[in-house]
Order: sequence, then C-alpha cells, then structure tokens
Amino acid sequence: MTINTRDSSTKASAARPAVVPAKKKRKSEVGVLSSFGHVALLIWAILVLGPMLWTLLASFKNNTEIFGSAWALPHHLRWGNYARAWNKAHLGTYFFNSVIVVALSTFGTMLFGSMAAYVLARYKFIGNRFIYYLFLAGLAFPVFLALSPLFFVVKNLGTVPLIGQFITLNTRGGLVLVYIAYSLPFTVFFLSAFFKTLPTSVAEAAMIDGASHTKLFFRVMLPMAKPGLISIGIFNIIGQWAQYNIPVVLMSDTTDKSKWVLTQGIADISTQAGYQSDWAALFAALVLAILPMILVYAVFQRQIQSGLTAGAVK
Repeated sequence: MTINTRDSSTKASAARPAVVPAKKKRKSEVGVLSSFGHVALLIWAILVLGPMLWTLLASFKNNTEIFGSAWALPHHLRWGNYARAWNKAHLGTYFFNSVIVVALSTFGTMLFGSMAAYVLARYKFIGNRFIYYLFLAGLAFPVFLALSPLFFVVKNLGTVPLIGQFITLNTRGGLVLVYIAYSLPFTVFFLSAFFKTLPTSVAEAAMIDGASHTKLFFRVMLPMAKPGLISIGIFNIIGQWAQYNIPVVLMSDTTDKSKWVLTQGIADISTQAGYQSDWAALFAALVLAILPMILVYAVFQRQIQSGLTAGAVK
C-alpha cells in the first residue's frame, strides 16, 4: 500500500494558516504612515503656498483685477506697483532699517548665545542648572506679556549717561538690545545641546597644547559647531525679520517714520491702502518682504538640515 505524500503535505499546508513575516508587517505599517505623512505635507504645502501665490499674482494686478478675478493671471506684469511701493511708500527706508537691525541683533544673539551655551554645556559650576533653566523659562514667556515692562525699561535706559542716546525708545540700539534678549533663550537651549555632542578629546588636546579657554572656544569649538550656528542663525533671522509687536511698542513715534522697520512700514502701507485704494502696492510690498527670507532659506537649506541632524548623528 502506497501513501501519496504529495497530497498529504499539500492538505497539511493548506490547513495551516499563512503566517506573514514580522518584517513585512512592519514595512506595511511604515508604508501606511509614510502615505499619511505625504498627504499631510501636501495639505500643508497647499495651505502655505496658496496665499503666497495669490499675493504674488495680486502684486502685478490693479484694484479691478484684484477684486474682480482673484486667482486669474494678470493681463500684464505691472512692475510699477513695486516701484511705487519702494519709493512712494518709503519701503526702501524700512527695508534698510530692518537689514541693519536684524544684522546687529543676530550677530549679538549668536555671540552671547554661543558663549553662554558653551559654558553651560562644557563647564560644571554651582548654579549651572539654575541658569540653564532660567533660559528655558524664557521660552515659555510670551513676548506680548512683557511689552509694557519692556517699554519702561528701554525708556529708562535713555537716562543712562553715554549710552542713553543710543539705547532708548525710537532708536535702533534699543530695538537691537530687546531682539537679542528675546532670541537668547532658544539660542542657548539649541546650542547647549549641540555643544554637548562635540568630542571632549579635541578640547583636551587643545588645552594640553597651551590654548586658553577663550582661544579654545573661538579657535577650536566654535568652528566645530558651525552647522548648529548656521541653523539657529537662520531661525533668528527669520524670527526677527517678521517681528511686529516689539517694534510697534519701542518705535512708537509716528511723526518720524524714518527709523521704522519693514513690518511697521507694511502695516502703515496697509492702513493707507484702505484710504487710497492702492492695494497693488501693498501686495508688492509684501512680496518684497517675503522674498529675502525665501532666498536666505534656499541658500542655506543644506546647512540648516545638517545642523538639525548633526547632534543626533554624532
């Protein structure tokens, strides 16, 4: 009597339920999450790019086209809208003031923030954690809650001899000082975590060669932290460039608008547009305000990404 082993094995295998490997399950789960992530990013891109595209189109239109056919292409490119916003609305002056203020405040923020973060990350002393948590507390403090105290603090700085005329209300120095104080908490928080990832052996070798603490920081550790410095520097530039509440409070003199920054100027153009019906110049001014930050991010995109991931890789 012969037994058909092929039929019996086929029946046994058919009776057993198919077992899906764990790797295939994980791949399918990752694939689903990736699909949801792509959909979410697509929705976010539409929400961000839609208003920007509409603003760009409106900057080349006239009032009739703006309110008549919002999403239609302009009949022709009206570059005069940009010239009118730059010259007649004094946008060039506001733009120059913003560049000066943001450049000085970013430099001060990066200098003092990197020094504080390096000391808190690499040196142990009494009160280290307490000072670090004070900086973290600044992250949870909304800036609009401090507008009134900031106004009187900066106003009182005007009575200080020698520096009072440079750091007070309606001056670029007072605005730069407040921007630095406002940006320090996140800068210290970000860079302190980055400095902790730098190798200790390099610092020890430099100290053995006779490098002082100052030389060690500026000549050795700071160049090694270049990716992190670029990343946090770009974030500070974008945040300070778009700041509106602080300049409105500290630059409250409406009789002399020559010291206003770009956000104040655009708000003033918006107010005037409601009376003069020059909405095209307003949208042209918005494009001129947005374009520099897009260019900055596009140029330093790789450095920003490498700075954000360097700490995790190391």
